[in-house]
Amino acid sequence: QVQLVESGGGLVQPGGSLRLSCAASLSIFNINAMGWYRQAPGKQREWVAAITSGGGTNYADFVKGRFTISKDNAKNTAYLQMNSLKPEDTAVYYCNVAAGPRNYWGQGTQVTVSS
Repeated sequence: QVQLVESGGGLVQPGGSLRLSCAASLSIFNINAMGWYRQAPGKQREWVAAITSGGGTNYADFVKGRFTISKDNAKNTAYLQMNSLKPEDTAVYYCNVAAGPRNYWGQGTQVTVSS
């Protein structure tokens, strides 16, 4: 049963932009935080950004100033606006939701930054 779905990935040139969406089922309640991780070929999965229930945000150093995480509580959806994309940003991006003691992961969406 799928409860968390990412979308918005694709192919973009260096310097371009993409916006990822993470739609959580409305049945998921008491969300403490939503975040994004990514995994590039041959690399470990790494944390990218997070937003708390109160709207506070945190970013990994390698995306700070380029990416913006946001959310729409009514839609139970988080977003990752990705600007000034670099080839090094190429990875599968995963959404994560922490809801009390429960933890959810999306299926991932591919982001490819290439000329």
